[in-house]
Amino acid sequence: MQIVPLRDAGTQPRWRRPEALLFLTAFAMPLAFATWSALLNNFVVEAADFTGVEIGWLHTVREVPGFLAIGVIALIAVMREQVLGLVSLLLMGVTTAVTAWFPSLAGILTITMLSSIGFHYFETIGQSLQLQWLDKRRAPQMLGWIVAVSSAAALISYALLVATWRAFDLSYNTVYLVSGGATAAIALFCLFAYPQYEAPHPQQTRMILRRRYWLYYALQFMSGARRQIFVVFAAFMMVERFGFDVHEVTALFIVNFVANIAFAPLMGKGVSLFGERRILIFEYVGLTLVFLAYGGIYYFGWGVALAATLYVVDHLFFTLAFALKTYFQKIADPGDIAPTAAVAFTINHIAAVFLPALLGYLWVTSPGGVFVLAASMALASLVLALMIPRHPAPGHETVFQAALAHPAE
Repeated sequence: MQIVPLRDAGTQPRWRRPEALLFLTAFAMPLAFATWSALLNNFVVEAADFTGVEIGWLHTVREVPGFLAIGVIALIAVMREQVLGLVSLLLMGVTTAVTAWFPSLAGILTITMLSSIGFHYFETIGQSLQLQWLDKRRAPQMLGWIVAVSSAAALISYALLVATWRAFDLSYNTVYLVSGGATAAIALFCLFAYPQYEAPHPQQTRMILRRRYWLYYALQFMSGARRQIFVVFAAFMMVERFGFDVHEVTALFIVNFVANIAFAPLMGKGVSLFGERRILIFEYVGLTLVFLAYGGIYYFGWGVALAATLYVVDHLFFTLAFALKTYFQKIADPGDIAPTAAVAFTINHIAAVFLPALLGYLWVTSPGGVFVLAASMALASLVLALMIPRHPAPGHETVFQAALAHPAE
């Protein structure tokens, strides 16, 4: 195993540098996950007769590994972060590949749990390595480009799905095998082709909970609760209420990711220019309005065109969430990044463990009420975002500390 200090990464060929590895893994993950997401609602309805109750339970099971992401802290004590991230990506690819082999409630829940372990552990490690490997000045723009690369991979997956699903009468099994297999193959390549990069600051291998990170924790909690409603019920609404077929749902996802490819790098530049505070305020105001409009679809009978437009706008607003990463990067002790990434993922998924299942029952009686609840969560996030200082730094994590450091004359 070749170990290369991060300061010497520039001596490697461009394709073997840390940024290239981040881009390649960001490309690999959506090949499996985006395809799984595009087929999920149709697959579970056709294969296992899912209703809102079962889909709620499925997403609750899917989020349990996110709640247990704190286990990453124990694993990095005996395994390098880079290796753990790639093994997790491999697990996600393999389990996605065999999803269609288990067309029952129990089978779908089991394979979803295994796939989710890979996904959440990969995401936890990925966030940690991004913040360790990317310079603070370049991080917002680089994260924007990483989102764009990830969106491009999803776009390729969806475009192929739309073009071939009906033309070649594809089965769920074929699509899952190809997409999951591609992700697994890239993970194996990265395991053997790249050296192990050594960041300059050793990471803590115990759980870290610092009082001065409280605002970051709170924003992570609200982000997880709010996002579950979008992930679970927004696409499900398109299938259940408007009867979208696989190719129609996938076409909607394609529009999402074309928009991300175009706008994510600009969003990264926007974070650099305007700061995390203003960008997150903009995101939460927008999400509040979007969720209220979702509710209007059920309460006032607004049509499919508005629903599809809101879905795309909603997805764009959620892309701005990487501003929360750079906020933490600016306030964190360098050695806290890995354990705090794991803690933050767990906090992000506290609500995710029970919220989808509970809201599945609310969905059966009042779908519009689910989105009104999401709007209230976005408003709560807005209040928290107002507490971020214009120039966050260690010792200046909130506006209250900034005010104490620079009292008004």
